[in-house]
Amino acid sequence: EMDDSKRKTKVVASLGPSSWSEEMIPKMIEAGTNIFRLNCSHRRDGDFERCYPLIRKFAAEMGKKVEVLGDLQGPKFRVGELADEPVPLVEGEIVEFGISVDDDDKIRPGRITMKPTTEQCALVKAAKVGIDLL
Repeated sequence: EMDDSKRKTKVVASLGPSSWSEEMIPKMIEAGTNIFRLNCSHRRDGDFERCYPLIRKFAAEMGKKVEVLGDLQGPKFRVGELADEPVPLVEGEIVEFGISVDDDDKIRPGRITMKPTTEQCALVKAAKVGIDLL
């Protein structure tokens, strides 16, 4: 049996529909999970309200200290659709990065497009020539 107090790292396990059952949570705790990550992007009504008490119940029954991390959604940046084949990005090559002007404005060589969401419009507005986008 592993002595969790001797570990210098924590094991973080993401919970989702295939793992947040009454059968899986204790198995994951026994396997060494210290922190359960709940991805708020995929939450459906009642999921966390059902899952969180199970985590607490099994941790208490097993005498383990288990924490819960709520992974809150940040802005999501998604590129648009491809016009044809995938477009390789070549270091040093100049590429236009912008908002789609209509549904036919798809990604093609030399132009990367995104749908006009609030976050993506703000990104394009703030971007300057030569900026590094990671």
